[in-house]
Amino acid sequence: MIEIEETKIRDVVLVKNRIFRDSRGYFCELMREDRLKDAGLDLTFVQCNQSGSVKNVVRGLHFQWEPPMGKMMRVSRGKAFLVTVDIRKGSPTLGQWLGYELTEDDKTHVYAPAGCARGFAALSDYAEIQYFTTGAYNGAGESGIAWNDPEVGVKWPVDEPLLSDKDVKAQSLQEWLKTPESDHFQY
Repeated sequence: MIEIEETKIRDVVLVKNRIFRDSRGYFCELMREDRLKDAGLDLTFVQCNQSGSVKNVVRGLHFQWEPPMGKMMRVSRGKAFLVTVDIRKGSPTLGQWLGYELTEDDKTHVYAPAGCARGFAALSDYAEIQYFTTGAYNGAGESGIAWNDPEVGVKWPVDEPLLSDKDVKAQSLQEWLKTPESDHFQY
């Protein structure tokens, strides 16, 4: 059984999974296509990724337009701050962000469709993030928004982030919106 919780950004939802606990531990269905469809999420996942990061690593804000890639992310180990930014032209929430502090105990996914940039910050000494994607990875069809773009204004719970060169050099939202590729994400 799953529960879908809508957010202020259209099509971005929290997917809360039922957890069965007893003295031996727990059981939880993390992803089940028929239950997602019954809850209104008609998705086909084609790839599952896992990322491990030490404390204070910030990754993102990443997205892919070719093929379009929605992501359903969860914390599988430790604690992390998962972020979604709406980058769809014409969206009433263009440039707005959502952030959720989740742990491995939550078993909660954050789903965002193609047209949303995604990122996270590792808050525990070590954190692992799993994400199911609706498109296969294509480095030639991906890009990113600067993690610290002041127009977006994500309030990261990290004082001194550890960043990749790619994320340090990422463009602003306004720079992205001027590219022809941004036309792939219309609201």
